[in-house]
Amino acid sequence: MVTMRLSTRSLLTAALILSGTTALHAQQQAPKQDPFVFRTGVELINVTATVTDRSGRFVRGLTQDDFQVFDDGRPQPITHFSAERVPVSIGIVVDTSGSMDGEKIEAARDALDRFLTQLLDPADEVFLYRFDNQPSLVEGWTRDKQRISDAVRMIQPHGGTALYDAVAAAVQMAARGRNQKKAVLVISDGNDTSSRTDIVALRQLIRQTEVLVYAIGIDAGAGPPRFQFQTVQYPPQRPPRYPFPFPFPRRPPASPPRPYPPTPPPPGGNRSSIDDERVNGAALRSITDDSGGRTEIVRFARDLDPATAGIADELSRQYYLGYSAPNGHDGRWHDIRVEVDNDSYVVRARRGYVAAN
Repeated sequence: MVTMRLSTRSLLTAALILSGTTALHAQQQAPKQDPFVFRTGVELINVTATVTDRSGRFVRGLTQDDFQVFDDGRPQPITHFSAERVPVSIGIVVDTSGSMDGEKIEAARDALDRFLTQLLDPADEVFLYRFDNQPSLVEGWTRDKQRISDAVRMIQPHGGTALYDAVAAAVQMAARGRNQKKAVLVISDGNDTSSRTDIVALRQLIRQTEVLVYAIGIDAGAGPPRFQFQTVQYPPQRPPRYPFPFPFPRRPPASPPRPYPPTPPPPGGNRSSIDDERVNGAALRSITDDSGGRTEIVRFARDLDPATAGIADELSRQYYLGYSAPNGHDGRWHDIRVEVDNDSYVVRARRGYVAAN
């Protein structure tokens, strides 16, 4: 009987030791949680801040004490801070509508090749969307930048411009990236003509994520007038005849002005026009600015290379701030304002967040 009790006790002790060893091993094998995780929840509000001087040059060397964050106008204690470059999960969205054919698509290919293979970090992951009449995912998440660059060189422009649909799809995909920082870069030369998503819904979608949205618009400048006036030929008017004794002719009697011919409607009876097809800088800015990104409008296709290089440089020079959400899960929009102590510096950051239910 004593021997049996000892055996039972020994078995229980061995089981407890084995259980504890297994739990310790599981803890050691579990991945460490990053203390500054980008996520959509409201427990921690994450903010990416770009700081420049009045000349537009990036400001480096700031510390946590240099920043103030306001949530709905109320100052918040900053609990997380970093000034180091972190890996980026970035989506590339390229306009391949018919208007991009020729010099524009060639310049986009060259600029993106440098952006991908020379300016991004090996730890960055990328995906590629193209859009014409509808968006299409060309390459999914990969760290093989050359693969994305090769895919860009294979696509051919044609069709319309489903810009809003493409950005909406890319933002949702970027939000699922594995890296802390997430971004989308859009290159387009035209206004949206084919999307089912409207700009209000797109802005709301972006506001519900922490994705930085950047856009480069190619606008070659004003083209011909929106609607061409018809040329109307009036018969020549003979000069008035006056009696001989007058040394100078008298002013002829005023005649009522001839009305201009009516402006013809655009061809086809719809609202399509040259201006409608040009890049809409205001729409792009309304998409990008809420996120903390920005829009750059270039006039010539050759300017795509310095524009993409500038965005790559910005992604490597940003500050990261985090604070505990003060509003709970109320499902409402809350304003964010970030300031630095130096009044001569300009801070760009996302303008708010939706506290998800």
